[in-house]
Amino acid sequence: MNAFRKYLVEFIGTFFLILTIGSTSTLNSSGVIPPLAIGGILMVMIYAGGPISGGHYNPAVTLAVLLRGAMPKRDAIPYMIAQVLGGVVGALAVLEFKHRLDPVPPFNFRIHDLLLSEFLFTFALAYVVLNVATLKKAANNSYFGLAIGGTVMAGAFAVGGTVCSGAFNPAVEIALACLKLTPWENSWLTIVANLAGGAAAAGCFYLIHPKADRA
Repeated sequence: MNAFRKYLVEFIGTFFLILTIGSTSTLNSSGVIPPLAIGGILMVMIYAGGPISGGHYNPAVTLAVLLRGAMPKRDAIPYMIAQVLGGVVGALAVLEFKHRLDPVPPFNFRIHDLLLSEFLFTFALAYVVLNVATLKKAANNSYFGLAIGGTVMAGAFAVGGTVCSGAFNPAVEIALACLKLTPWENSWLTIVANLAGGAAAAGCFYLIHPKADRA
C-alpha cells in the first residue's frame, strides 16, 4: 500500500503537469503564460507530493535519483510507468477540452540543437533536484519546490519552442506526441537526450559531493 501511494502521487503530479502544458500550449494562451504556468504547477505538485514520492514526475529525474542512490531500485520502473500513464491521461484530458487535433507541426528543429538543449536543461533540472531534495545539508529546506519549478520555467523560456520542444522530460515528450504537438518519429531524440541528461547529473553529483555530505 505504501508503494501504491507513491505511484499514485507520481501519476497525479504528472497528470496535472501535462494538463497545464497541453492547455496553455494548444488552447488560447501564448507568450509568457505557458512557462509561468508550467513552472508554477510543477512547483506546487512537488510541494504536494514530495513528502510521499519525492515528486519526480519525470523519468529522467527518477533515473538521476536512482543512480544517486536516493530511492529503492524496485520503485524506479513503477515510477516511470506511473509518470508516462499520468502524462497520457493528461493528454487525453486536454484533447477533451480541445475537441479536435490540429495537424502535426513541421519538425523545424536542428537535431544537434535539440539534443544539446534537451540534454542541458534536463541535466540542470536533475542537478537541481539532487542538490535541493536529496542532499544531506539541504534536508528539510522550504525552497526545493520553488527551485525545481523555476528551473523548468527558465528552460521553457530559454529554449522551449525555439530550438527544441522544451520537454526536459520523457513523459512530457510522449504526451506532446499524443497531442500532435511534436512528431512521433522524432520523439526518441528528445527522450534519449533527457535520460542522458539525468544520468549525467547523477555522475556530476558524485564528483562534487563527498560521501559524508550525501543523505
